Amino acid sequence: MGQLIKPAGYKPILDLQQTELAIKKVKDFFESCLSAELKLRRVTAPLFVLKGTGINDDLNGIERPVTFPIKDFNEKQAEVVHSLAKWKRLTLADYNIPAGYGIYTDMNAIRPDEELDNLHSLYVDQWDWERHINPEDRNLKFLKKVVKGIYSVMLKTEYVVYENYPEIKPVLPSEITFISSSELLKKYPNKTAKEREDAAAKEFGAVFVMGIGGQLADGKKHDGRAPDYDDWSTPNEEGFNGLNGDIILWNPILGRSFEISSMGIRVNKAALEKQLEIENQLERKKLYFHKRLLDGTLPESIGGGIGQSRLCMFFLRKAHIGEIQSSLWSDEMRKECAEANIPLI
Repeated sequence: MGQLIKPAGYKPILDLQQTELAIKKVKDFFESCLSAELKLRRVTAPLFVLKGTGINDDLNGIERPVTFPIKDFNEKQAEVVHSLAKWKRLTLADYNIPAGYGIYTDMNAIRPDEELDNLHSLYVDQWDWERHINPEDRNLKFLKKVVKGIYSVMLKTEYVVYENYPEIKPVLPSEITFISSSELLKKYPNKTAKEREDAAAKEFGAVFVMGIGGQLADGKKHDGRAPDYDDWSTPNEEGFNGLNGDIILWNPILGRSFEISSMGIRVNKAALEKQLEIENQLERKKLYFHKRLLDGTLPESIGGGIGQSRLCMFFLRKAHIGEIQSSLWSDEMRKECAEANIPLI
């Protein structure tokens, strides 16, 4: 079990019934605005995919997917998705979505290797989105434009929550700050990556940490990324590697940084081959997804995931993700939460 944060004197602003109604308000409004802002249409997504196709997201490459045999497929194994990073790009191609438009879906996943704490659950729900882009959009300026669009939707959502629940005061800054993982290392050389995120989020309120997945000047990665979806190795116009990043907010209830979205411009053929080589995973070029990318039948794209429960947790000022979603928690955690006045669903 991860370390549980128990805010002193915590009392939920909304009770359970109010929370359930507020969750729907937040999700409905945010989803509608996100679709309009990024020009995304909703599509139906799989809960599981066949093992061995390369379609499932590998996250950091060490998390175990939930697997099960399929009787009618001669016991072939299926995997519950970790996320839909690669599936979405295949869908852009199969649906012939034109450049400038994209798709989004409700992604539900099970991640059995998560360390359970205030932010992490076995159950993951997020809006997974992907947008077809032109080759000339593969640059930092375009990435920042999309991030600003998503952040504008967050600001609107925060206002709608305030309109409906005046006791929940807005806290987000009017603009999001952009900073690279390399710049964070220079700014806070004696801190860990997590501590650097905490310091930046506390200083600025909302940050987009750019360039996550590649090795930094200290020989370490800011955080792990699979080599075959985000482009974290391409040099950009600001002098560091990477066309991806995380949207991170300062959470006043927990007193820590709070990741709300991981996203980025996706690998093209050159970036895929480079990153597979860096990670010593060239054998993945034989898999279905990778073959389609390398043979040029997948569009250039940008995409990411936005945590639904996390978004509601932040805007409704909850101390634990278990106040938003129904999941499994140990008896020890349930006891600790009850003692700290944190009511888990």
